[in-house]
Amino acid sequence: MSAETHGLRGRFGYWRFRFRVWRGQRPFWAGLLTLLAGLPIAYFPYAHLSLGALSLTMATTAGSGSLIIGVLLVVLGLTMWFQSAVRVFSGVASILLALVSLVVSNFGGFVVGFLLGLIGGALAVSWAPGAPPADGGADPAELPGSGRGDDGDAGYVPPPGSPYAAAYGEYQADPAGAQAATAPQHPVDGAETVDANGRHSAG
Repeated sequence: MSAETHGLRGRFGYWRFRFRVWRGQRPFWAGLLTLLAGLPIAYFPYAHLSLGALSLTMATTAGSGSLIIGVLLVVLGLTMWFQSAVRVFSGVASILLALVSLVVSNFGGFVVGFLLGLIGGALAVSWAPGAPPADGGADPAELPGSGRGDDGDAGYVPPPGSPYAAAYGEYQADPAGAQAATAPQHPVDGAETVDANGRHSAG
């Protein structure tokens, strides 16, 4: 591959990553479905379809009402994208407009626009932004290679100043020596041991 191809792939990956970040910060699918719901609702009352030599006109007496509902749904979809703080209001308004379109606009754009508006509004109402981590990054104990086992204790690090901090530092410096120093000493059979009073006893 040429350098130009690598450059194009790098730019594509960069903008794809930016789009994923932008999409994750707002009710993207709710806005998309709501925006798409307005198109059939506003289009069908003014559509002129041709079936061979036969021309079909599906205009209704409430054509202007269908156009208004369709435009409002498109505006609400864009509002969910760029003003996610009012997502609950936009979602409730989308659901109400979708219900009204059943009566005003050819059964809600032949039920297609009605279903899209209903689902998009419900997604907007139920969407909530993710809470960022408290320390601004991932938990070090959860990162690969942190040593956390299945029991969740292997990744524990005592805070500075605690009575276990010094022992933990010694263990980090020399794990084998620390384990040997803290391991219990068992007398070997036949060997003599000396107790605290200086008396000898056989094992």
